[in-house]
Amino acid sequence: MELIRGLHNLRPRHRGCVATIGAFDGVHKGHQAVLRHLRERAAALDVPAVVSVFEPLPREYFAPLDAPARLMSFREKFLALREQGIDRVLRIAFTKRLQSMGAREFVEEVFVAGLGVQHVVVGDDLRFGKSREGDLDLIRELGQAHGFTASPTSTLVEEGERVSSTRIRQALAEAEFPLARRMLGRSYAMSGKVVYGRQLGRELGVPTANLELHRLRSPLSGVFAVEVRGLDRVRFGVANVGTRPTVDENSLKAILEVHLLDFAGDLYGKTIEVVFRHKLREEHKFDSLEELKQQIQRDLLAGRSYFGLT
Repeated sequence: MELIRGLHNLRPRHRGCVATIGAFDGVHKGHQAVLRHLRERAAALDVPAVVSVFEPLPREYFAPLDAPARLMSFREKFLALREQGIDRVLRIAFTKRLQSMGAREFVEEVFVAGLGVQHVVVGDDLRFGKSREGDLDLIRELGQAHGFTASPTSTLVEEGERVSSTRIRQALAEAEFPLARRMLGRSYAMSGKVVYGRQLGRELGVPTANLELHRLRSPLSGVFAVEVRGLDRVRFGVANVGTRPTVDENSLKAILEVHLLDFAGDLYGKTIEVVFRHKLREEHKFDSLEELKQQIQRDLLAGRSYFGLT
């Protein structure tokens, strides 16, 4: 799958495709329905299937600290879209200019002049452009003028509930992992490269792998029993997601730390995937490092019990 890093990198060979646009945060089952529709139309026209996404997400651009927590980093999204059989991802930088761009101008610059679309697939609730004025009707109107067609994909409803990124965030915040799995079509996980931290885990006798999340906020927080993938085999562990209030009182940025049970080895530089299985407790600020150390040992016992490890 090809990543096109910005509108300025569009080339004549990129013209002629079926395209869609959206946040695709989570690439959940509702998104997957849009992507199936996209692939089917692209195959019928024998052209590439292209997904256009914004980076940062518009709500992150306007209010970084108040925007909804990302379900995925951009890298995770890119890999998930590749798994869905998409041919190209167009990453559009959300800038001040784009903020002020009207929906009509956006369609003409991106879909017409840039991608030369033959067909546009959208979710039935799509809104885009300045003041969210753009919708399917506008795209169809412009399609008649510029020689392309457009079609919607209906919102996916399962067991009477709309599948959405918002609902998945709520499920994760409440540790409803079976519900999140049903809506995502897979277990919720975070992945990243193991980086050097403050080495506090070693001081406490519990070395941890620190992952850079590439997002300011996390959709979940607390201490969890997790599976870790990307090593010699699936490993079990206990992870903390949060701001570490006991040792970083003024920190706002979420950090993921995971201790692998019954494992001794160097993880620095490795890319691993942490799959969340069960919440053990909320994150808590302790009065001393000794209290934190004692709680960590209780967490490890709880994690071992959850996985049935002796």
